[in-house]
Amino acid sequence: MRILDGDTVEVLDARKQTYRIRLSAVDAPESKQPFGAKAKRALSALVAGETVSVEWRKIDRYDRRVGVLILDGTDVNLALVRAGFAWWYRAYAGEQSARDRQLYEAAEQAARREGLGLWSDPRPIAPWDWRAGGAPAKPSVGACPCDSGRTCTGPRGGIYCLRGSGTKQYFKRE
Repeated sequence: MRILDGDTVEVLDARKQTYRIRLSAVDAPESKQPFGAKAKRALSALVAGETVSVEWRKIDRYDRRVGVLILDGTDVNLALVRAGFAWWYRAYAGEQSARDRQLYEAAEQAARREGLGLWSDPRPIAPWDWRAGGAPAKPSVGACPCDSGRTCTGPRGGIYCLRGSGTKQYFKRE
């Protein structure tokens, strides 16, 4: 197995065919982003040299299998979130079972609370914001307009509300 970054690996099957695997339901910091190298090392510490199973259900636009790495019955993707080296990728929560959504959300909340991994940074930048060239979201003052309790200031000054489903609702700044 070859670890490419914090959420992508290459595996070799029994026929010696190589497959690129994008870990589903998680998004780790990009390689040049703060905590990117640490996320890669964390994934390597979990699976390097090990025999893993891959449970995949789709192929993405980059021709990668998108799936869950399983090592000795353990969901490696979830382990990365628990350790604070990946976000639960809420945008793809609809592809998970209800039970997995609960597990991943609880794992991220616990890692945040305990300040593990990337959550030791007071303002970690989500990989999707990093890829878009954005700044980290800043907590806003006041009540959340959509009652999720999690409101952030966007890079252009507006605010957005993060729902439990991972969707965002935008509001103009008054």
